[in-house]
Amino acid sequence: MNSSILIVDDEAMTRNLLRLMLERAGFKILEAEDGVQALEVVAAESPDLLILDVMMPNVDGITVCETLRAEAETAVLPIILLSARTSPEAVQLGMKAGADRYLSKPISREELIRNVREVLQGIPSQFGD
Repeated sequence: MNSSILIVDDEAMTRNLLRLMLERAGFKILEAEDGVQALEVVAAESPDLLILDVMMPNVDGITVCETLRAEAETAVLPIILLSARTSPEAVQLGMKAGADRYLSKPISREELIRNVREVLQGIPSQFGD
């Protein structure tokens, strides 16, 4: 069975691009446009992995990550933060919130697929969390 991935980003074009890249690699895609919707989709659909934008209206990606890590049912759900914010402080904040990976936008198809597959297989981040 194909793994399901929830893409969470407030920009429709970004969601569309990520969906196309991941569908071609055989993944089932779910989408949400903000953190509130993301939490609803996680509860209803139980995706295998989340790709979360950091900067979003309503509830940001860091808060979604922390919220999911605090719940027993989603504490180990694989989460990749994907953001244009790439300062060492931003990356550290994302990893501290519980992300499995913190990747920068824009991202190549190859890098995205490789990281998704590694996280799904439980391969730890090279940053040593």
